[in-house]
Amino acid sequence: MIQRIQTVYLLIIVILMITTLFLPLANLMIGNSYFTFDVTGLSAATNDQIELIYPSWALFALSAIIALIAMITIFLFRKRILQIRLCIFNAILLLGFYGLFIYQIWDIKQTVDSMEFFGKIALTFPLICLILNYLAIRNIGADEVLVRSLDRLR
Repeated sequence: MIQRIQTVYLLIIVILMITTLFLPLANLMIGNSYFTFDVTGLSAATNDQIELIYPSWALFALSAIIALIAMITIFLFRKRILQIRLCIFNAILLLGFYGLFIYQIWDIKQTVDSMEFFGKIALTFPLICLILNYLAIRNIGADEVLVRSLDRLR
């Protein structure tokens, strides 16, 4: 049933994760210089040119995979158990996103003396996706219970 509420939740997950690909996650102030950290890595703007200093393509790939799995999950509406499993896997990937982000910030902090961290709004998008993923799992499970109860009546 493609017109169910879990489809809206999953579609919002896709939109938020694609938006995460293009927005900065944080601003870092290292010494007197400002750097931008997004899913491609740590970059600095010099002479109207963006220079990638610390690449982080794993975050980019993880964000794209999360969006892709959520999109695939939408179209598996007849296989509700598989939908639930994909949503759980997506939730694990979302937690992995934050784990990888924290590790990379920690790794940058180890190489410099002083660093200030300023989070941006895009950093909350995976958390919102995690909540929406949980709501989608609940609604898919409710649909499965409803279908099983109707099969029992036949």
